[in-house]
Amino acid sequence: MSLGWWRLVAAAFAGFLFFHGFSASEKAPNYSFMQNATSAPTLSYYDYIIVGGGTAGCPLAATLSQNATVLLLERGGSPYSNSNITSMASFGAALSDISRSSPSQRFISEDGVINARARVLGGGSCINAGFYTRAAPEYVRHVGWDGQLVNESYQWVEKLVAFEPPLGMWQSAVRDGLVEAGVVPFNGFTYDHTYGTKVGGTIFDQQGNRHTAADLLDYANPSGLTVLLHASVHKILFAIKGKGRRKAHGVSFRDATGAKHKAYLKEGSKNEIIISAGALGSPQLLMLSGVGPAAHLKAHNITLVLDQPQVGQGMSDNPMNAVFIPSPLPVEVSLIQVVGITDFGSYIEAASGENFAGGASSPRDYVKFSPQIGQLSTVPPKQRTQEAIGKAVEYMNNLEEAAFRGGFILEKVMGPISTGHLELRTRNPNDNPSVTFNYFKDPRDLQRCVQGIQTIKKIIESKSFSKFRYDYLSWPILLNMTASAPLNLLPKHYNPSMPLEEFCKGTVMTIWHYHGGCQVGKVVDLDHKLLGVDALRVIDGSTFNYSPGTNPQATVMMLGRYMGVKILSERLAN
Repeated sequence: MSLGWWRLVAAAFAGFLFFHGFSASEKAPNYSFMQNATSAPTLSYYDYIIVGGGTAGCPLAATLSQNATVLLLERGGSPYSNSNITSMASFGAALSDISRSSPSQRFISEDGVINARARVLGGGSCINAGFYTRAAPEYVRHVGWDGQLVNESYQWVEKLVAFEPPLGMWQSAVRDGLVEAGVVPFNGFTYDHTYGTKVGGTIFDQQGNRHTAADLLDYANPSGLTVLLHASVHKILFAIKGKGRRKAHGVSFRDATGAKHKAYLKEGSKNEIIISAGALGSPQLLMLSGVGPAAHLKAHNITLVLDQPQVGQGMSDNPMNAVFIPSPLPVEVSLIQVVGITDFGSYIEAASGENFAGGASSPRDYVKFSPQIGQLSTVPPKQRTQEAIGKAVEYMNNLEEAAFRGGFILEKVMGPISTGHLELRTRNPNDNPSVTFNYFKDPRDLQRCVQGIQTIKKIIESKSFSKFRYDYLSWPILLNMTASAPLNLLPKHYNPSMPLEEFCKGTVMTIWHYHGGCQVGKVVDLDHKLLGVDALRVIDGSTFNYSPGTNPQATVMMLGRYMGVKILSERLAN
């Protein structure tokens, strides 16, 4: 397909925004095409069926709806009626909510690290810290994407959901401390991924309102799109073609009452089912539908459609380690705004504030947020039980307010190189699968963590950051506060010779950037078509071999748009 076709299709779609009069500041809480799955017919037909209305699924659906009929199935609800999603001041509240109606579904990896997966229209962009940054040009070239279409797709996303953050004094001190620490040059405000220190974008606007991938449905053709909420897909349906080859031709899903529905593809050689259910949901659904390792599927009494041993393999989660720094001065409420992109494979980021946990009135809630969502670095991963979390929150309740004023500086390992795998626990698609990430299994990841922590030390001890630290809290004490005595300003014991390798292993947390399970070249081809099956693609972070940029959400949204343009250009050309 020529680049000319892509440009033609992209230009036609770009005009749609102006025609409908949408702007980046407007919200659409009641899309005419969005409805509860209980109102869906028992049987329906579409050109494209997309499973998962997340960070990739929404831009993909909006794009395909311009020239085809599209069904978008989302297992969660709408983000627009939930202030825990829409307000930056409430960040963390959704993550700490473990109810069945929460937009965040908690899971614990076999490594013992508590994590979260999205369960809401807009996906991870509804529950994350909002940082927006593109993938590196080298990443784009390596995966074989067309650079110009990638840039056009990023710009399409950015018109609605990306903003320049207002930088306060604490984030400015981190920025200047990074430069002092040698993470240079300073590249100013940019969405681009380049070595050095920069101010990145955010999906929170100047008023602190979150804009998500669901906002990209503003681009949709309302007559071409149907979005069903609380629609849980249980299985992809296959037909047998000549010589026994399978072709996806429908899906089976249930609404909130448990009623069963089926949606099928209309007749047509270009019509497809696209799975965009995320790095956990996509490999899980393939396995539940009979595509995966034969022995594993047999153990769960699942009829085999295709023996594909690579489904669920290559699972990775970028390990994160953080240091909490109490501040003698008040600090602004901020999520990720500044990032240091080092040349040794670690990204340095920071967050601060007094009500980080979500609309709380007490400064202590800023740090209590961490155990509430399972980010309990004070206890080794395997010991992070609900009882341990409860004890940590109780302990923090008894500390003075001054103990909670400050912020975190964190490092995230690039890549990572270490990988694991995913397996089914049950045949219920609403249950979490079993996933192992094998944090720091590769010693190169561990070394990157050590260098990242050493860079954090340089930032804290820099002249630029000096007014936000207590002189009597030395580096070993800060490590001890993070690693053993939760935020105790006067720890009774600390070990200044504690190896940083042990600190990395013992305080590892997630930054929610897990990926893999349906990787390009192993499960899908370069066009994201499932190998060995017709009319089925996977388009989301499960196809990544390593995480793009410092934070992947911009690239996942871009990918939905990018692949939508490519798919439609092929459709129009034929």
